[in-house]
Amino acid sequence: MRYLPLTPDDRQSMLAKVGAQSIDDLFVDVPEEARLTGPIDGLPMHAGEMAVEAHMKALAKKNHAAGDMPFFLGAGAYRHHVPASVDHIIQRGEFLTAYTPYQPEIAQGTLQTLFEFQTQVARLFGVDVANASMYDGSTACWEAIVMARRITKRGNAILSSGLHPHYVSVAKTMARFTKDAIAYTAPQLDAATDGQSLLDQIDDETSCVVVQYPDILGRIDDMSALAKKAQDHKALLIAVVTEPVALGAIQSPGEMGADIVVGEGQALGVGLQFGGPYVGLFGCKKKYVRQMPGRLCGETVDAEGKRGFVLTLSTREQHIRREKATSNICTNSGLCALAFTAHMTLLGEKGLRELALLNHKKAVQAADRLAQIDGAKLINKSFFNEFTLILDKDARQVVRQLAEQRILAGVSLGRLYPEEDSLAHGLVVAVTETANDDEIEALATALEGALS
Repeated sequence: MRYLPLTPDDRQSMLAKVGAQSIDDLFVDVPEEARLTGPIDGLPMHAGEMAVEAHMKALAKKNHAAGDMPFFLGAGAYRHHVPASVDHIIQRGEFLTAYTPYQPEIAQGTLQTLFEFQTQVARLFGVDVANASMYDGSTACWEAIVMARRITKRGNAILSSGLHPHYVSVAKTMARFTKDAIAYTAPQLDAATDGQSLLDQIDDETSCVVVQYPDILGRIDDMSALAKKAQDHKALLIAVVTEPVALGAIQSPGEMGADIVVGEGQALGVGLQFGGPYVGLFGCKKKYVRQMPGRLCGETVDAEGKRGFVLTLSTREQHIRREKATSNICTNSGLCALAFTAHMTLLGEKGLRELALLNHKKAVQAADRLAQIDGAKLINKSFFNEFTLILDKDARQVVRQLAEQRILAGVSLGRLYPEEDSLAHGLVVAVTETANDDEIEALATALEGALS
């Protein structure tokens, strides 16, 4: 029996109130060619539950799952082995149905895990303090830019060409509403980063400089000089980390002077999950903590002197006057943050370093092999587990050709930068601990065939 909560008269009354003639008028901002005007092609109009399940399973089988073939995709989302114990821990009832930690007396478990999460992120990033998670890396990046605006009272943000283009897109979209000026140009297929160009752009009107580490092409650069010049001009350096495992092998951004460090925590504990949900990481210097978005859990003692945990800062619209809120984030990615913490705890500091070194070793092995192929040129002088090749052909065609051979060869820069013809031959290859020798050789053999 269908449940229809509104009568036709109810709908017309509501439409008249907002000045619309029909429901279609509510979607005028959606391009007409993107609107659904009839049934979805290929789906039956009506079928029993078993028939629908069978149909959807048949559609699902057309997908290529990450674990079913050699997998070298990266560019912000990475395939790592997640121990089975991580999923077991986060599915325990105490965590899965945990109470939102407004009342600490009934949310000590949730508060403690968030406190541990903050501690791990702060140590990983090399900063004084971290919050209890964000939605994802791209929105964390934008929140950092807005935070820099609050601190500096300026609205000119300089974005590195090495910043992930999706992060850039989010920043540009949000800047339309805050009127921030975003300075950004697409990268060049070159081993050199744009560090010198960024240094030259910093002036007394700059609010922040945003640098990805390692960047979208896998390049690694020392940001110490950028931090110093930005701070000399009373601007902030924001570092973006999309692959946190890298920080088990390379110097943390905080140690190089970054004021705010943000990133994506998907690589640890969360998994690929068809693109989400993920978990944003956010840390900064202690002097900026009151301008940090989201929530902050702290450690204290109760009336009996026992250790306990509370929400120390939660400057969100639910808690204080809207004009004083540092963000309108309504929740955090608590379960994904717990997965991150569980994986980090199981690894420990020594385990994370070993995992990072294994990633780097595998990536060097693959890069050396692929660089021997005629028609493929490695541009990186240094990298962690991700590097960029320049191919003799459009990388989008090569990726599609290898996908038909059940090899996911990497991310084509033509896909990330469809408007930049100069990047069309670029291929970003990510190699983690999940890739074995046979898979690396399969990629090399297939790539040789595609470029011959």
